Amino acid sequence: MSRCCDEFSRSALLRRGVAEAGSGLPAIEPGMPLPAGTGLDRRTFLSRTLGAALTVYGAAALGPRTLDAAIARGAAAGAGERVLVSIFAPGGWDSLSLLYPAGDPAYRRLRPTIALEPGDGPAFAGDSRLHWHPSFEPLAKLHARGRLTVFPAIGYSHPDQSHFTSRHYWEVGALDAREGTGWLGRLLDAIGDDENAMQGLSLDSSLLPSLATARVPVATLTDPGDYGFWSRNVWDVPAKLLPDAIGSLSGLVDEQEPFLAHASRTAGQAARLHRQLGRFVGEDGRARYESKAKYPDGEFARRLAGLAALLHAGFPIRAVALQAPGEYDTHSDEGGPLANGAKEVAEALAAFQQDLELRGLGRRVATLLWSEFGRRAAQNDTNGTDHGAAGVAFLLGENVRHRMVGEFPGLARGLDRDGNLRETVDFRAVYASLLEEWFHVDAARILPDARKLPRFSLLA
Repeated sequence: MSRCCDEFSRSALLRRGVAEAGSGLPAIEPGMPLPAGTGLDRRTFLSRTLGAALTVYGAAALGPRTLDAAIARGAAAGAGERVLVSIFAPGGWDSLSLLYPAGDPAYRRLRPTIALEPGDGPAFAGDSRLHWHPSFEPLAKLHARGRLTVFPAIGYSHPDQSHFTSRHYWEVGALDAREGTGWLGRLLDAIGDDENAMQGLSLDSSLLPSLATARVPVATLTDPGDYGFWSRNVWDVPAKLLPDAIGSLSGLVDEQEPFLAHASRTAGQAARLHRQLGRFVGEDGRARYESKAKYPDGEFARRLAGLAALLHAGFPIRAVALQAPGEYDTHSDEGGPLANGAKEVAEALAAFQQDLELRGLGRRVATLLWSEFGRRAAQNDTNGTDHGAAGVAFLLGENVRHRMVGEFPGLARGLDRDGNLRETVDFRAVYASLLEEWFHVDAARILPDARKLPRFSLLA
């Protein structure tokens, strides 16, 4: 087991505390920003459309029926809309091991005992100095197929090496400790629905801050595989007949009676969504969806498999956030924990991408994988690495344009005065490019410094 620093452990506890909306805040250490979404109203709905308990944030005026109707309406209207999945690897992973510079003369001098050998992992086609960590071989294969863009030195200027603060900057899309909404949350405020809470989905036990909104509702769902169908006090044969009975109400359209017409259309939308989802539900009412790809075992893979099924079924999702497994605050004995976490992430993501493509969703979904910072170039005296600056991030999708964005600056001239890798790509520029190219939204509406940032052509 690697040793995590006290600041990482404290920040995780504090974030769990402030995620309890309305319960009062624990003491926040001086200089630590409040996570985006702190204090948002939250309510738990048992959605009949979804068949699972959704925790909905920012939905004080919504009732269960309104929520279900909005999900059904969004499913009917939003077919084919693009989706962004944001995956956070907590702890600041060691980018100089995940994409290691075996061909850089300074590498072995800086890491005499933890350096990987050139033959340990596949060569990286974008830069002859770099190799993939052996655990990242599934990502290397996606890269070779043109399904993965690599940002080998991503970060921001004047980096903050605090887990809490650096993560906050990434989540809110600004170098502002006072910002209270997430960058994806502000996107949904601009393009979202006032009632469809599933437009922003946090696959976690609490709201991940990047999805925190100011205006529209978003939701958390611990496991997409929990969904099914039920109706209160209805079971056995009547329960099986009820969906068709509700669907028959869709024929009662009378444009002279607007309220009846609206109710009829809503019933029809709900019935269509029910039929779409029916193939994923067994006789016992529990999820029985069949993935198109073989996923590895584990909660992370299960959530991704469930997400692919939800998207295929037509749920009106636009932005998703979830947390990657693994222990990446590797101050000591780095090798095992980093390799194990990276392997679980890479195998699950490769299966997810294959699943999406086999379902015909490959060009609708882009996945961004990131961590709050990289690690120091030089190892420490406990076979680990301490907090650094620039790290590595990845963009997955069937229609990514590039295999690498930004250069690897090297270890001779590319380190700052603290011995950390300098960034060659600002993460906010990636956000701005995705907002404009993927969602067709002026990034200046979402990101405070958007007009100062360069743009990259990332997706076809």
